[in-house]
Amino acid sequence: QVQLVESGGGLVQPGGSLRLSCAASGSIFSINAMGWYRQAPGKQRELVAAITSGGSTNYADSVKGRFTISRDNAKNTVYLQMNSLKPEDTAVYYCNADVFLTIGTMWTYWGQGTQVTVSS
Repeated sequence: QVQLVESGGGLVQPGGSLRLSCAASGSIFSINAMGWYRQAPGKQRELVAAITSGGSTNYADSVKGRFTISRDNAKNTVYLQMNSLKPEDTAVYYCNADVFLTIGTMWTYWGQGTQVTVSS
C-alpha cells in the first residue's frame, strides 16, 4: 500500500507565495514521474507541473515562470513552489506519482488534495 500526503495549502493574497509538499510512503520500490494537478470548481482537473526521476520538468503555460516543481528522491517527496499567485490559481491541488511496487509493477497514486485559495 502506498500513500501520498500533501501539505502546505492555504489562503494567500494575490502576489503571494505558497509551497506545497507531497510525501510518498509505503511499499515503494522506486518512483518514476511525480506531478501536481489542480481542479477548480466547475472545471476539469488539469496538469500544473510534472517532474521525472531524472529531474526533467514540464509546466502548464499558465504557471510557467511563476511555479517551480522539484523533488527529493531520497525522501520520496515532491514540492511545488508557487510565486506571484493569482486568483485564477485558486483550486484543490493534487499530487500524483507513478510508483513501482516491484521492478515490473507500476501504479499511479493520488494524494487527497490540498486547497489553495488566492484572494484579498
